[in-house]
Amino acid sequence: MSETVRADGRTVDALRPVVIERGWSAQAEGSALVSFGNTKVLCTASFTNGVPRWLTGKGKGWVTAEYAMLPRATNTRNDRESVKGRIGGRTHEISRLVGRALRAVVDTKALGENTIVIDCDVLQADGGTRTAAITGAYVALADAIAWGREKKFIAQKSTVLYDSVSAVSVGIIDGEPMVDLAYVEDVRAETDMNIVVTGRGLFVEVQGTAEGAPFDKRELDALLELGVNGCAQLRDIQTAALEAAQ
Repeated sequence: MSETVRADGRTVDALRPVVIERGWSAQAEGSALVSFGNTKVLCTASFTNGVPRWLTGKGKGWVTAEYAMLPRATNTRNDRESVKGRIGGRTHEISRLVGRALRAVVDTKALGENTIVIDCDVLQADGGTRTAAITGAYVALADAIAWGREKKFIAQKSTVLYDSVSAVSVGIIDGEPMVDLAYVEDVRAETDMNIVVTGRGLFVEVQGTAEGAPFDKRELDALLELGVNGCAQLRDIQTAALEAAQ
């Protein structure tokens, strides 16, 4: 691995400091404030006994997500999309991504006819908001499922979550593959990629784009390796957060 030192002092394969503050919201059935460096996302999971009409009577539950960014999460204020009267394409895309990532590790039959909605609100953005959202949302989801089991909405012995899931960004900057890009790196990336991986190391989604020159298979392999290794570290942080007493 390259010995290149990045602007914030990290090596190319090092994550930013990652902190998961589980149970951050007193009202939600599950919650986590996740920090990837200066990127901070609040993930809250709301549990409802019942499912959307199109799932009623099918013996399966539903897990979905909504993503939003606060007006001053970035350097300049952005209008709330609710005030604009329409949800932007990027917001729709990320909401669907988070939902897909979570459903990849959920047994909806074991969940029963229950619905869990995870809201991912970006409080502060410094790159990697969607990957932080997925990583924190999993912790909030796990606690919401535990709440549902405690309240007897979910069978006591059912295994709703059969794996964990996390995500990290990777990219090529000045010809060098790097993991967990901060904003100053993300805007300069020649290749930008988001990788979603289960705890067992299986891919859920790979989103990659050549922002500058096209990338070759060797570079792709390097990015995937960085992403898998980064997600393995995130899995361990998630596990530690869920095992800690509240």
